[in-house]
Amino acid sequence: MNIRILITLLLGVTLLCSCQPKQLPVNSLAERVTEGTSKDRILFQMIPQQDNPSEDYFEITPKDGKVLITGNSDLSLATGLNWYLKYVAGIHLSWNNPTQKLPETLPLPTEKIRQETDMKHRYYLNYCTYSYSTAFWDWARWEKEIDWMAMHGINMPLSVTGIEVVWYNLLKRVGYTTEEINKFISGPAFMAWWQMNNLEGWGGPNPDSWYRQQEALQKKIVSRMRELGIEPVFPGYSGMVPRNIGEKLGYQIADPGTWCGFPRPAFLSTEDEHFDSFAAMYYEELEKLYGKANYYSMDPFHEGGNTEGVDLEKTGTSIMAAMKKANPEAVWVIQAWQANPRPAMIDALNAGDMIVLDLYSEKRPQWGDPDSEWCREKGFGKHDWLYCMLLNFGGNVGLHGRMDQLVNGYYDARAHANGKTMRGVGTVPEGIENNPVMFELLYELPWREQRFSSDEWLQTYLQARYGGEVLPEVAEAWRTLQHTVYNAPKNIRGEGTIESLLCARPGFHLDRTSTWGSAKLFYSPDSTAKAANLLLAVTDRYKGNNNFEYDLVDIVRQSNTDKGNALLEDISLSYDRTDKESFRKQTQQFLELILSQDSLLSTRKEFSVSSWLAAARSLGTTDAEKKLYEWNASALITVWGDSIAANQGGLHDYSHREWSGLLKDLYYPRWKAFFEQKQQELDGKSVGETVNFYEMEKAWAEKSHGY
Repeated sequence: MNIRILITLLLGVTLLCSCQPKQLPVNSLAERVTEGTSKDRILFQMIPQQDNPSEDYFEITPKDGKVLITGNSDLSLATGLNWYLKYVAGIHLSWNNPTQKLPETLPLPTEKIRQETDMKHRYYLNYCTYSYSTAFWDWARWEKEIDWMAMHGINMPLSVTGIEVVWYNLLKRVGYTTEEINKFISGPAFMAWWQMNNLEGWGGPNPDSWYRQQEALQKKIVSRMRELGIEPVFPGYSGMVPRNIGEKLGYQIADPGTWCGFPRPAFLSTEDEHFDSFAAMYYEELEKLYGKANYYSMDPFHEGGNTEGVDLEKTGTSIMAAMKKANPEAVWVIQAWQANPRPAMIDALNAGDMIVLDLYSEKRPQWGDPDSEWCREKGFGKHDWLYCMLLNFGGNVGLHGRMDQLVNGYYDARAHANGKTMRGVGTVPEGIENNPVMFELLYELPWREQRFSSDEWLQTYLQARYGGEVLPEVAEAWRTLQHTVYNAPKNIRGEGTIESLLCARPGFHLDRTSTWGSAKLFYSPDSTAKAANLLLAVTDRYKGNNNFEYDLVDIVRQSNTDKGNALLEDISLSYDRTDKESFRKQTQQFLELILSQDSLLSTRKEFSVSSWLAAARSLGTTDAEKKLYEWNASALITVWGDSIAANQGGLHDYSHREWSGLLKDLYYPRWKAFFEQKQQELDGKSVGETVNFYEMEKAWAEKSHGY
């Protein structure tokens, strides 16, 4: 063939290819979440915002029997897709239902739908989430979560998978051995508290395969996030070093004390000449693995870290300078939790260089709400901040939320003088895969300009959740929940959901299951029973509806929990009165309730401990690795730490889970042993040694369960 003709043909092919419309990442996302049924039916077009380029927007319109979604970015398009699925197609994708096919006849909007927001930042995740929920996720699970993030408009999630590899490489670089490194880095289930400067080494040592595996996983995660327009928030460097670095390398360190019985890692003083070089090496190793980030999360002195003798202003400026050296455009993301961030540490920093997460805005806001016990009159001063919902502690199971407070607090904050520096919203739960209604509500707030009624919103949510017309029984059940479990008062004691005493270390007149929680009902237990019975009455009408069946199990579970909490108080009173026959009857009812709850929850994988443990074991490449990961997963949700941390530090049952398997194999025998001993006491029989609950829990955690 003549060379000139060949060149002409090749050039023509090149020009033809370059003229083809580029496939947007949201097209692949749509096909994943609709199981391949969106292709050529839902169309996407990226068009910059004309009137106000600083705002995000999406539009949904019908076009020739198809759906056209336009927006100013990949993320806006993905958010528009979710809005279409919920409010036009009647499809609610959530953790229990991450994908669903579109109907054969494509539902079309009757008129153009347009939503826009000037809240540019939508944050997601807490360090704790990476232990209580995601510790043993593989790429298949992460892919679904990233799709969920994109469809909820999340553009700056915390991303800490594989950060232990950064530290491994860094410590190797300064002369640490693998054995020394593994005494510093925690095991897989406890990475959150190691990264938050709370403990060293607990749950390890990790095999080499763990580091390789997590590095590869994080690279996939970050790549997909950035493909969809999501910018990960990496942990930055804020002074954490191994406790032995002073004696090993001569660094000048401060002892930040202990956390719940665990010795904390040391704090490298910013006065030390090594601070800048060590920070620089950290960012170099981080960039080598995962690239630069526009946001770095740093929370020095987390939860009571000792600041005695620390120059807070110099600490803040040194941490900021190290980050800016790594990336001059980067922004420091910091949590407002308890006394942090210390004003002395952040006041001298420049506006625009920091975003503060008001972590518990729905209960203890710090942005300036005068009714809050954690109120900061001037909020966060010149610094940008995000209105955040914490919601869940410890990954505990339970219906919980503050709908009205969440909605009204958001609009109150926007109207407040301190709202001038509010730049968005976030969810920062310790555990996820629960209470989907609350996450849906929070992430819609930025897209709704006007204050709205949670009553009206809930009805539209239910139509999306269950795919169409809502039966009166269902509407009434959810109204009952909305005015009880989903409108918890701000001033009730405890963190998160009303805790299930079925999961508690046995005792009488118990008012909590975990050290910082509460099991006291602020509503009548009949209310959740009413909701459960209303749903049970219409189960035939929703057969095969995944969302309904998940909610039904969860709501019946809550009803059983509330009955159990009330029943335990009756048992306690019978014991006080030495009414041994009532005690015998009531304790049998309580034990039967635990087994009944176990049987109910075994019908859903989301409520089964086997799912959690199987995920942990699946990451192991040898029997020894599988055993280590299963122990990590088991210990976290029972004893948490050693006997000192569990008992004196208060961590036992902090992450209790009302799950099948765990109810039957730990909580039931724990209560049975306690009741039998107390029954013997009431019957005047000889009683042996007091039951050692820690040893029971430890034995369960060390066992290979084979679920």
